[in-house]
Amino acid sequence: MTRILISGAGAFGTALSLVLNKAGKDVTLIARNSNDINSRQVSSYLPNIEIPSSLKIVDHVAMTPEDILLLAIPMQNLKEYMTSLDKTPKVIIACCKGIELGTGKGPTEIIRDRIGSKSAILTGPSFALDIAKGLPAALTLATTHEDLGLELQKQLSTETIRLYLSPDPVGAELGGALKNVIAIACGMCLGAGFGESARAALMTRGFTEMVRLAVKMGAKQETLNGLSGFGDLVLTCTSSKSRNFSFGFSLGANLSWSPETTVEGRATAKAVLGLSDAYKLEMPITNAVAKIIDGTVSVKETLNELLKRPLKNE
Repeated sequence: MTRILISGAGAFGTALSLVLNKAGKDVTLIARNSNDINSRQVSSYLPNIEIPSSLKIVDHVAMTPEDILLLAIPMQNLKEYMTSLDKTPKVIIACCKGIELGTGKGPTEIIRDRIGSKSAILTGPSFALDIAKGLPAALTLATTHEDLGLELQKQLSTETIRLYLSPDPVGAELGGALKNVIAIACGMCLGAGFGESARAALMTRGFTEMVRLAVKMGAKQETLNGLSGFGDLVLTCTSSKSRNFSFGFSLGANLSWSPETTVEGRATAKAVLGLSDAYKLEMPITNAVAKIIDGTVSVKETLNELLKRPLKNE
Protein backbone atom coordinates (compact mmCIF):
# COMPACT_ATOMS: atom_id res chain seq x y z
CA MET A 1 0.00 0.00 0.00
CA THR A 2 1.31 3.44 -0.93
CA ARG A 3 2.20 5.53 2.10
CA ILE A 4 0.50 8.89 2.50
CA LEU A 5 2.58 11.35 4.51
CA ILE A 6 1.01 14.57 5.76
CA SER A 7 3.39 17.21 7.05
CA GLY A 8 1.77 19.81 9.26
CA ALA A 9 -0.40 18.97 12.26
CA GLY A 10 -2.50 22.11 12.13
CA ALA A 11 -6.24 21.95 11.63
CA PHE A 12 -6.35 20.85 7.98
CA GLY A 13 -3.41 18.44 8.11
CA THR A 14 -4.79 16.73 11.20
CA ALA A 15 -8.33 16.58 9.82
CA LEU A 16 -7.15 15.09 6.54
CA SER A 17 -5.05 12.47 8.33
CA LEU A 18 -8.04 11.51 10.48
CA VAL A 19 -10.40 10.93 7.57
CA LEU A 20 -7.78 9.04 5.52
CA ASN A 21 -6.89 6.90 8.53
CA LYS A 22 -10.57 6.08 9.06
CA ALA A 23 -10.79 5.06 5.39
CA GLY A 24 -8.04 2.48 5.96
CA LYS A 25 -5.25 4.33 4.15
CA ASP A 26 -1.62 3.99 5.23
CA VAL A 27 -1.30 7.56 6.51
CA THR A 28 1.31 9.17 8.78
CA LEU A 29 0.99 12.65 10.28
CA ILE A 30 4.30 14.49 10.69
CA ALA A 31 4.07 16.92 13.60
CA ARG A 32 6.47 19.12 15.56
CA ASN A 33 4.68 18.15 18.78
CA SER A 34 4.11 14.47 18.03
CA ASN A 35 4.79 13.31 21.61
CA ASP A 36 2.24 15.76 23.00
CA ILE A 37 -0.46 14.71 20.52
CA ASN A 38 0.23 11.00 21.07
CA SER A 39 0.08 11.35 24.86
CA ARG A 40 -3.05 13.52 24.99
CA GLN A 41 -4.86 12.07 21.94
CA VAL A 42 -6.28 15.49 21.11
CA SER A 43 -5.45 18.39 18.80
CA SER A 44 -5.51 21.98 20.00
CA TYR A 45 -6.74 22.96 16.51
CA LEU A 46 -9.81 20.70 16.44
CA PRO A 47 -11.99 21.12 19.55
CA ASN A 48 -13.67 17.96 20.84
CA ILE A 49 -12.12 15.76 18.16
CA GLU A 50 -10.37 12.67 19.54
CA ILE A 51 -7.18 11.43 17.84
CA PRO A 52 -7.34 7.61 17.57
CA SER A 53 -4.32 5.55 18.60
CA SER A 54 -4.41 3.90 15.16
CA LEU A 55 -3.18 7.14 13.51
CA LYS A 56 0.61 7.21 13.24
CA ILE A 57 1.98 10.56 14.42
CA VAL A 58 5.74 11.19 14.26
CA ASP A 59 8.13 14.13 14.20
CA HIS A 60 10.23 12.72 11.35
CA VAL A 61 9.96 9.99 8.75
CA ALA A 62 12.41 8.59 6.19
CA MET A 63 10.75 9.22 2.82
CA THR A 64 10.93 6.90 -0.18
CA PRO A 65 10.36 7.48 -3.93
CA GLU A 66 6.99 5.72 -3.59
CA ASP A 67 5.51 8.05 -0.97
CA ILE A 68 2.80 10.69 -1.46
CA LEU A 69 3.65 13.79 0.57
CA LEU A 70 1.00 16.39 1.38
CA LEU A 71 2.17 19.71 2.77
CA ALA A 72 -0.37 21.30 5.10
CA ILE A 73 1.92 24.10 6.25
CA PRO A 74 1.67 27.92 5.98
CA MET A 75 2.41 29.20 2.49
CA GLN A 76 5.18 31.55 3.59
CA ASN A 77 7.04 28.60 5.20
CA LEU A 78 6.88 26.41 2.11
CA LYS A 79 10.23 27.33 0.54
CA GLU A 80 12.10 26.79 3.81
CA TYR A 81 10.45 23.39 4.22
CA MET A 82 11.49 22.38 0.72
CA THR A 83 15.16 22.97 1.55
CA SER A 84 14.90 20.67 4.58
CA LEU A 85 13.83 17.60 2.61
CA ASP A 86 16.56 14.96 2.45
CA LYS A 87 14.67 12.60 0.11
CA THR A 88 12.30 13.21 -2.80
CA PRO A 89 8.91 11.46 -2.62
CA LYS A 90 6.88 10.33 -5.60
CA VAL A 91 4.78 13.48 -5.59
CA ILE A 92 4.32 16.52 -3.37
CA ILE A 93 0.82 17.91 -2.96
CA ALA A 94 0.44 21.45 -1.63
CA CYS A 95 -2.51 22.02 0.70
CA CYS A 96 -1.70 25.64 1.47
CA LYS A 97 -3.47 28.64 -0.02
CA GLY A 98 -1.46 31.74 -0.76
CA ILE A 99 1.15 33.54 -2.83
CA GLU A 100 4.75 33.89 -1.74
CA LEU A 101 5.79 37.38 -0.72
CA GLY A 102 8.65 38.78 -2.77
CA THR A 103 8.37 36.35 -5.69
CA GLY A 104 4.62 36.18 -6.36
CA LYS A 105 4.94 32.41 -6.85
CA GLY A 106 2.33 29.80 -6.01
CA PRO A 107 3.01 26.56 -4.12
CA THR A 108 3.38 24.19 -7.08
CA GLU A 109 5.96 26.45 -8.71
CA ILE A 110 7.95 26.61 -5.45
CA ILE A 111 7.91 22.81 -5.24
CA ARG A 112 9.16 22.46 -8.82
CA ASP A 113 11.83 25.13 -8.34
CA ARG A 114 13.22 23.53 -5.22
CA ILE A 115 13.26 19.82 -5.97
CA GLY A 116 11.85 19.31 -9.45
CA SER A 117 9.35 16.78 -8.12
CA LYS A 118 5.99 16.14 -9.65
CA SER A 119 3.52 18.40 -7.89
CA ALA A 120 -0.19 18.91 -7.38
CA ILE A 121 -2.45 21.08 -5.28
CA LEU A 122 -5.40 20.04 -3.13
CA THR A 123 -7.79 22.90 -2.53
CA GLY A 124 -11.42 23.90 -2.45
CA PRO A 125 -14.31 24.83 -0.13
CA SER A 126 -13.77 23.01 3.15
CA PHE A 127 -13.36 23.67 6.84
CA ALA A 128 -11.01 21.39 8.72
CA LEU A 129 -13.48 20.77 11.54
CA ASP A 130 -16.14 19.61 9.07
CA ILE A 131 -13.67 17.18 7.48
CA ALA A 132 -12.57 15.89 10.89
CA LYS A 133 -16.20 15.25 11.84
CA GLY A 134 -16.68 13.16 8.70
CA LEU A 135 -18.98 15.65 7.01
CA PRO A 136 -19.02 15.57 3.18
CA ALA A 137 -16.76 17.89 1.19
CA ALA A 138 -15.84 18.27 -2.49
CA LEU A 139 -12.32 19.43 -3.34
CA THR A 140 -10.18 20.08 -6.40
CA LEU A 141 -7.02 18.08 -7.05
CA ALA A 142 -5.06 19.88 -9.75
CA THR A 143 -1.96 18.66 -11.57
CA THR A 144 -0.54 18.80 -15.08
CA HIS A 145 0.25 15.06 -14.91
CA GLU A 146 -2.97 13.32 -15.99
CA ASP A 147 -2.06 9.73 -15.10
CA LEU A 148 -0.70 10.79 -11.74
CA GLY A 149 -3.86 12.80 -11.10
CA LEU A 150 -6.03 9.74 -11.66
CA GLU A 151 -3.88 7.71 -9.29
CA LEU A 152 -4.01 10.40 -6.60
CA GLN A 153 -7.75 10.79 -7.02
CA LYS A 154 -8.14 7.10 -6.21
CA GLN A 155 -5.64 7.14 -3.33
CA LEU A 156 -7.01 10.23 -1.56
CA SER A 157 -10.77 9.95 -2.09
CA THR A 158 -12.91 8.64 0.76
CA GLU A 159 -16.61 8.22 1.45
CA THR A 160 -16.76 11.81 2.70
CA ILE A 161 -14.13 13.55 0.54
CA ARG A 162 -14.95 13.75 -3.16
CA LEU A 163 -12.05 14.86 -5.36
CA TYR A 164 -12.51 16.48 -8.76
CA LEU A 165 -9.51 16.51 -11.10
CA SER A 166 -8.24 19.63 -12.84
CA PRO A 167 -5.34 20.05 -15.31
CA ASP A 168 -4.97 23.69 -14.20
CA PRO A 169 -2.94 23.95 -10.97
CA VAL A 170 -2.29 27.64 -11.60
CA GLY A 171 -6.00 28.41 -11.61
CA ALA A 172 -6.69 26.15 -8.62
CA GLU A 173 -3.99 27.67 -6.44
CA LEU A 174 -4.83 31.25 -7.44
CA GLY A 175 -8.49 30.69 -6.63
CA GLY A 176 -7.58 29.40 -3.18
CA ALA A 177 -5.18 32.26 -2.56
CA LEU A 178 -7.09 35.23 -3.94
CA LYS A 179 -10.39 34.38 -2.25
CA ASN A 180 -8.71 34.86 1.15
CA VAL A 181 -8.16 38.54 0.38
CA ILE A 182 -11.81 39.00 -0.57
CA ALA A 183 -12.86 37.11 2.58
CA ILE A 184 -10.92 39.62 4.69
CA ALA A 185 -12.76 42.44 2.90
CA CYS A 186 -16.13 40.78 3.56
CA GLY A 187 -15.25 40.30 7.22
CA MET A 188 -14.35 43.98 7.48
CA CYS A 189 -17.64 44.86 5.87
CA LEU A 190 -19.70 42.93 8.44
CA GLY A 191 -17.50 43.98 11.35
CA ALA A 192 -17.88 47.65 10.43
CA GLY A 193 -21.65 47.28 10.27
CA PHE A 194 -22.16 47.72 6.52
CA GLY A 195 -24.51 44.72 6.28
CA GLU A 196 -25.16 41.63 4.17
CA SER A 197 -26.03 43.46 0.96
CA ALA A 198 -22.71 45.29 0.95
CA ARG A 199 -20.94 41.98 1.56
CA ALA A 200 -22.67 40.46 -1.47
CA ALA A 201 -21.44 43.38 -3.57
CA LEU A 202 -17.85 42.92 -2.33
CA MET A 203 -17.98 39.17 -3.01
CA THR A 204 -19.24 39.69 -6.54
CA ARG A 205 -16.81 42.45 -7.49
CA GLY A 206 -14.05 40.61 -5.64
CA PHE A 207 -14.62 37.54 -7.77
CA THR A 208 -14.20 39.72 -10.84
CA GLU A 209 -10.82 40.84 -9.50
CA MET A 210 -9.82 37.22 -8.88
CA VAL A 211 -10.66 36.14 -12.41
CA ARG A 212 -9.01 39.21 -13.94
CA LEU A 213 -5.63 38.50 -12.33
CA ALA A 214 -5.77 34.71 -12.57
CA VAL A 215 -6.43 34.72 -16.32
CA LYS A 216 -3.57 37.19 -16.83
CA MET A 217 -1.30 34.76 -14.98
CA GLY A 218 -2.25 31.83 -17.20
CA ALA A 219 -5.23 30.31 -15.40
CA LYS A 220 -8.38 29.10 -17.11
CA GLN A 221 -11.52 31.04 -16.23
CA GLU A 222 -13.54 27.81 -15.90
CA THR A 223 -11.23 26.76 -13.07
CA LEU A 224 -12.07 29.95 -11.16
CA ASN A 225 -15.76 29.28 -11.81
CA GLY A 226 -15.48 25.94 -10.01
CA LEU A 227 -14.82 24.57 -6.52
CA SER A 228 -11.33 26.00 -6.09
CA GLY A 229 -12.44 29.51 -7.06
CA PHE A 230 -16.07 30.52 -6.69
CA GLY A 231 -16.91 27.62 -4.39
CA ASP A 232 -14.13 28.42 -1.96
CA LEU A 233 -14.93 32.12 -2.15
CA VAL A 234 -18.56 31.58 -1.10
CA LEU A 235 -17.63 29.41 1.89
CA THR A 236 -14.81 31.63 3.12
CA CYS A 237 -16.74 34.90 2.80
CA THR A 238 -19.86 33.72 4.61
CA SER A 239 -18.72 31.90 7.73
CA SER A 240 -17.06 32.87 10.98
CA LYS A 241 -15.23 29.52 10.82
CA SER A 242 -12.98 31.17 8.23
CA ARG A 243 -9.87 32.68 9.83
CA ASN A 244 -9.61 35.22 6.99
CA PHE A 245 -13.23 36.34 7.39
CA SER A 246 -12.88 36.46 11.19
CA PHE A 247 -9.64 38.43 10.94
CA GLY A 248 -11.37 40.94 8.65
CA PHE A 249 -14.31 41.14 11.05
CA SER A 250 -11.96 41.94 13.92
CA LEU A 251 -10.43 44.77 11.89
CA GLY A 252 -13.83 46.16 10.96
CA ALA A 253 -15.12 45.96 14.53
CA ASN A 254 -11.84 47.22 16.00
CA LEU A 255 -11.32 44.01 18.01
CA SER A 256 -8.04 42.39 18.99
CA TRP A 257 -6.60 39.47 17.01
CA SER A 258 -3.95 36.96 18.09
CA PRO A 259 -0.79 37.46 16.00
CA GLU A 260 -0.03 33.76 16.45
CA THR A 261 -3.07 32.73 14.39
CA THR A 262 -2.19 32.05 10.75
CA VAL A 263 -4.16 34.22 8.31
CA GLU A 264 -2.88 33.46 4.82
CA GLY A 265 -4.75 36.40 3.29
CA ARG A 266 -2.62 38.95 5.14
CA ALA A 267 0.55 38.14 3.20
CA THR A 268 -1.39 37.28 0.06
CA ALA A 269 -2.94 40.78 -0.08
CA LYS A 270 0.51 42.34 -0.18
CA ALA A 271 1.77 39.83 -2.74
CA VAL A 272 -1.27 40.37 -4.98
CA LEU A 273 -0.83 44.12 -4.76
CA GLY A 274 2.60 43.71 -6.35
CA LEU A 275 1.20 41.41 -9.02
CA SER A 276 -1.60 43.83 -9.90
CA ASP A 277 1.00 46.54 -10.42
CA ALA A 278 3.15 44.23 -12.54
CA TYR A 279 0.20 43.27 -14.76
CA LYS A 280 -1.21 46.82 -14.72
CA LEU A 281 -4.58 45.67 -13.42
CA GLU A 282 -7.10 47.64 -11.40
CA MET A 283 -7.88 45.69 -8.21
CA PRO A 284 -9.50 48.20 -5.82
CA ILE A 285 -10.70 45.68 -3.22
CA THR A 286 -7.30 44.01 -2.94
CA ASN A 287 -5.63 47.40 -2.80
CA ALA A 288 -7.95 48.50 0.02
CA VAL A 289 -7.37 45.33 2.06
CA ALA A 290 -3.59 45.66 1.77
CA LYS A 291 -3.65 49.29 2.91
CA ILE A 292 -5.97 48.57 5.83
CA ILE A 293 -3.76 45.70 7.01
CA ASP A 294 -0.76 48.03 6.86
CA GLY A 295 -2.67 50.51 8.98
CA THR A 296 -2.31 53.34 6.48
CA VAL A 297 -6.07 53.88 6.04
CA SER A 298 -9.18 53.35 8.17
CA VAL A 299 -11.63 50.51 7.55
CA LYS A 300 -14.86 52.53 7.39
CA GLU A 301 -13.44 55.30 5.26
CA THR A 302 -11.94 52.85 2.78
CA LEU A 303 -15.06 50.68 2.54
CA ASN A 304 -17.14 53.80 1.97
CA GLU A 305 -14.84 54.77 -0.91
CA LEU A 306 -15.16 51.29 -2.43
CA LEU A 307 -18.93 51.35 -2.28
CA LYS A 308 -19.07 54.83 -3.79
CA ARG A 309 -16.84 54.17 -6.80
CA PRO A 310 -17.98 55.76 -10.09
CA LEU A 311 -21.03 54.22 -11.71
CA LYS A 312 -20.33 52.15 -14.83
CA ASN A 313 -21.49 49.12 -16.78
CA GLU A 314 -21.12 45.79 -15.02
